[in-house]
Amino acid sequence: MDPASRISLRTGNEMPLFGLGTWQLTKDTAETIAAAIALGYPMIDTSGDYGTQPGIGEGIRRAGAKRSDFYLVTKVEETDDAFAATKKDLDELGLDYADLMLIHRPPRSGAGEALWEGLIRAREEGLTRDIGVSNYPTGLIDALVQKTGEVPVVNQIEWSPFGHSMAVKAHADENQMVIQAYSPLTRARRLDDDTLEAIGKNHGKSPAQVLIRWNLQHGTVPLPKANQREHLEEDVAVFDFALGEEEMARLDDLNSHYSALGKLPYV
Repeated sequence: MDPASRISLRTGNEMPLFGLGTWQLTKDTAETIAAAIALGYPMIDTSGDYGTQPGIGEGIRRAGAKRSDFYLVTKVEETDDAFAATKKDLDELGLDYADLMLIHRPPRSGAGEALWEGLIRAREEGLTRDIGVSNYPTGLIDALVQKTGEVPVVNQIEWSPFGHSMAVKAHADENQMVIQAYSPLTRARRLDDDTLEAIGKNHGKSPAQVLIRWNLQHGTVPLPKANQREHLEEDVAVFDFALGEEEMARLDDLNSHYSALGKLPYV
């Protein structure tokens, strides 16, 4: 594995193994994005409600990146007209298409079949190459599939050793879906954990690097957020070591369904 490595999606398209999260990245967004692209970050994750899309577009232009050089993920909100929101997102980014469009969270009324149908239309009209969901429990994913016959390629959920569900991962694997992991660094709230410190010391790596590597070895796609160059450099330097089976098991055992947001929506 290296930062340029990709995985095949159920549709035949490919997605990077690793990307940059941009939630609350509202200060110097363009500078951060340009730096991340220069450091080899292959994927950028955003959303219309993050407030980061104009800055991300500017950062891409500053970096002089070709469209094929980066993978762009963005989202529509549960109250949106999904097709119209996709076009709005692309206008803010200054892009012709997204690589992946997600429903940010399920609506209160159910699975969001109308939203899903809007994203299907956006894909059919070339506004996005793939479509998926975020913050969805397995039952609501099954409801979308039963209604439309369309399986999401991704479920983007909060995921770390402290909060995850291997049953949800098994469901994703059975349906050829990829789990993208947001807040893989627990928003820095659990970085002082003794187990992370000890395992990191074994490899000369930081707790944050251990968390990212744990995701990679479980086949999930981590999206760590960083806005300081030293952290951008640290987070991408995870492809020169591997965690052993015993270390992975110790990290798995940290699971308490912890969420930096208070509750894992998919458990």
